[in-house]
Amino acid sequence: MDVLVTGRHCQIPDEFRARVEEKIAAIEKLKDRVIRVEVQVSVYGHKREPDQSTRVEITLRSKGPVVRAEASADDKAVAFDHALDRLKSQLRRASDRRKTHRGLRGSSPEAVVAGVVVETEEVRPEIRKIAGLEIQGDGPLVVREKHFDAVPLTLAQALDEMELVGHDFFLYVDAETGAPSAVYRRKAYDYGVIHLDMEEAEQASA
Repeated sequence: MDVLVTGRHCQIPDEFRARVEEKIAAIEKLKDRVIRVEVQVSVYGHKREPDQSTRVEITLRSKGPVVRAEASADDKAVAFDHALDRLKSQLRRASDRRKTHRGLRGSSPEAVVAGVVVETEEVRPEIRKIAGLEIQGDGPLVVREKHFDAVPLTLAQALDEMELVGHDFFLYVDAETGAPSAVYRRKAYDYGVIHLDMEEAEQASA
């Protein structure tokens, strides 16, 4: 397992690099087949929020989903420890979810899955443009846009990806139907799923 430690706006001391490599070694017990671990330290020097001046982002790259966690503090060592704790928590939660919802893998579309609420709905917020920027409904201005390559996933795979990146929701393309979908966390180990029916939307707008 390769460990790559880089710094933005800062230097990485040898003792910090050695400390990172020593603590990262414990990850192999929680996540098999890790090929590379990337640890990025960024220093911003926030005067108003000194306790958030240093951010550490840890990324695990393997043959499976990418796992990522980050944390901020006033010291790189403290931020790293917090990020590592979050990463371990995400890995354990994903492992527990797979044990709890083992029936998701290989189940038929008609199967009733405990703990998962499947909803079919089309979300169409009102979008207005002002000065070249988009406003969705009465919400805030959309000033940041991201594009990702979409690989079709099963529901179980999408849940894994959501847990491993530590988010409360995850957008994906359903492998069985090809529909844009989103899985989100509800309470405890319950999840919700939203599927968008593009064919009905196209017929309605025709």
